[in-house]
Amino acid sequence: MATGARPWQLCSAGSAGAVALATSGAASAEGLGRPGQLQDETLGVVSVPSQWRGVQGTRGETVTCLHTLGYPPAQGQGLHVTSVSWNTTGSVVACAYGRLDDGDWSTLRSFVCAWNLDRRGLNPRQPSVVVEVPSAVMSLAFHPTQPSHIAGGLYSGEVLVWDMSRPEDPLLWRTGLTDDTHTDPVYQVVWLPERRHSHRFHVLSVATDGKVLLWQAVGAAQLQLTQGFALAVQQLPRNTKLRKPHRGETEVGATAVSFSSFDPSLFVLGTEGGFPLKCSLAAEEAALTRRPASVPLRAPAQFTFSPHGGPVYSVSCSPFHRNLFLSAGTDGHVHLYSMLQAQPLTSLQLSHKYLFAVRWSPVRPLVFAAASGEGAQGTLKRLRPPLWASYPPISLPEGDVQLFDLQKSSQKPTVLIKQTQDESPVYCLEFNRQQTQLLATGDASGTVKVWQLSTEFTEQGPRETEDLDQLAAEVAI
Repeated sequence: MATGARPWQLCSAGSAGAVALATSGAASAEGLGRPGQLQDETLGVVSVPSQWRGVQGTRGETVTCLHTLGYPPAQGQGLHVTSVSWNTTGSVVACAYGRLDDGDWSTLRSFVCAWNLDRRGLNPRQPSVVVEVPSAVMSLAFHPTQPSHIAGGLYSGEVLVWDMSRPEDPLLWRTGLTDDTHTDPVYQVVWLPERRHSHRFHVLSVATDGKVLLWQAVGAAQLQLTQGFALAVQQLPRNTKLRKPHRGETEVGATAVSFSSFDPSLFVLGTEGGFPLKCSLAAEEAALTRRPASVPLRAPAQFTFSPHGGPVYSVSCSPFHRNLFLSAGTDGHVHLYSMLQAQPLTSLQLSHKYLFAVRWSPVRPLVFAAASGEGAQGTLKRLRPPLWASYPPISLPEGDVQLFDLQKSSQKPTVLIKQTQDESPVYCLEFNRQQTQLLATGDASGTVKVWQLSTEFTEQGPRETEDLDQLAAEVAI
């Protein structure tokens, strides 16, 4: 049963107080997907870099800190930055404030904040827009074409969409709390184009209740379930050996998702069990679930990959090769997999603690970044002929964000970035697809940093795509 309206509030930066939001604001369903004018007025225009701090790489590559951003009321509550996202113009970065440690954060007052980095006189401690949310926000994703629309997943299981250019009434759509809503925290949200109308988009949500759900805006302020998938233990492909599930365990908690750039129906899920799953939106088998839903739920898993030593927190499909993806998890390892086999091509231990995020570069086929809880000794193991060699431990300085260029070294990071002074873990990172020299990272101290990458990380090297193809071919030997 749907609950009553919630006290959504928004504080526009510099305003004296919060403005109460009406949850029944008039927003058409067409607006969810139709591109409109670039409405960045609320977020401002044109910036001057604030803080400069360089990090030297192994061969002259540099990474410079342009901005250190934060929202003091959120930091004063001890909130973490759980997610970061760039808007479609590349000028606005937003972050979600929530908590990733143990506890019930379903009623924790939290925030979504956005800064326009092109605004003259940018105040790094005063976001351009602040949305107050009555549950911890676990995930964020800006709309692919609407620069001011952003989706968020909450600890309570709800999914919401806000228009950050409407400070007086930013809430556009919400799922509410119904039988269709997730019953666990939503750890990732993604915008997906409709099959027949590519200018319209659905919101896909992933949660540890084992469900992957697609939502569409209908009427005023409502997101309605249009498709759904459920992961059941007994329906997992048995192509690789997995641990025996606990007695009574039926659901597989999903923690992360990444879609193929080459097949719009293909996606990879990270799971609490530590094994990535290759899945398909075109799956037709009914899911074995006893939970009620307004649409039939299907079983999406097509292939199971060899597991990490703990839950997978992040997955990232290569934008340059249809068969390659990365995963990172609580065992401190990044795995490079091919879609064609269960065993990873490469396993790189970056940390003795958790890895929280991994992302491929959108412009360099052999570059990726990873975020961790600590810098550590690293050990690289390459797992398939002719890649059986086990390399000695790599001595890594302390660093919370690690940038790898596999064209230069497959054994150690090219640059290590010390994000925090107090060893706070880095929970999230995102490359900027428009301004490709920018990388945003968020950490447990409530800080977002924007790093400028030198051209070595943004300009393809000679034969880079050929080297990536060769790497992928070695998997299928």
